[in-house]
Amino acid sequence: MDEATIAQGLVGSVTLGAGQFCTNPGVVMSIRSEENQEFIIKTGELLSETTAATMLTDEIAGSYQEQSASFAATEGVKQVGAGKPGDSENAPVARVFQTDAATFLDHDDLSEEVFGPSTLHVDADNQEELLKLAVSLEGHLTATIHATEADLKNYHDLVEVLERKVGRLIINGFPTGVEVCHAMVHGGPFPATTDARTTSVGTLAIQRFTRPVCYQDFPHFLLPEELHDHNPLGIWRMVNGERSRDAIGT
Repeated sequence: MDEATIAQGLVGSVTLGAGQFCTNPGVVMSIRSEENQEFIIKTGELLSETTAATMLTDEIAGSYQEQSASFAATEGVKQVGAGKPGDSENAPVARVFQTDAATFLDHDDLSEEVFGPSTLHVDADNQEELLKLAVSLEGHLTATIHATEADLKNYHDLVEVLERKVGRLIINGFPTGVEVCHAMVHGGPFPATTDARTTSVGTLAIQRFTRPVCYQDFPHFLLPEELHDHNPLGIWRMVNGERSRDAIGT
């Protein structure tokens, strides 16, 4: 996947739904190079062709504007691209910013979520500095690695760091697509979610809304139907460590 293709995918992901997806890629990190600078320039060019979409509320749009202005006013941060304004006051333009690793590490607010269509590109000088940036991150829902097979072998330590930082790791893709499936994890370490052991999307999401209760030595008539020996609801249950729909004792 070349720089132009990645830039196109990034802009689409950043601006999807006016940037209000919780998996919006808000921070991009890479090692400084001529190719990566071309990637940033291309991202800015593509973003400048987008038209702002209306955000959900006045407050959300206002908060996005304030955070964008704060980024632009931070020494060491520059805006390298901005979209076209929308048709309403609640349609602020999309933005892409750029900074270096030292500035990012010195300003905690640069790592905070910006709810809206913006992203911040952080340049690292080498592999060691890139790893330091990854270690500095708090809990997030997702992390994406764009790399060749050789890159992935050389940066295995980066993968190990990100495994502890996010709930979903993606290779050569974009995080805004959240499939409802058995394997999906839409959660992550705090502050991404309050409990990293659960997901809000996928079949395991039910665990987020349940609390285990043990009924010990209860008379049968007091038990909920789900626990009756003859299984009147015909549901799958765990009986002595095995899944079954059979009545107990048959």
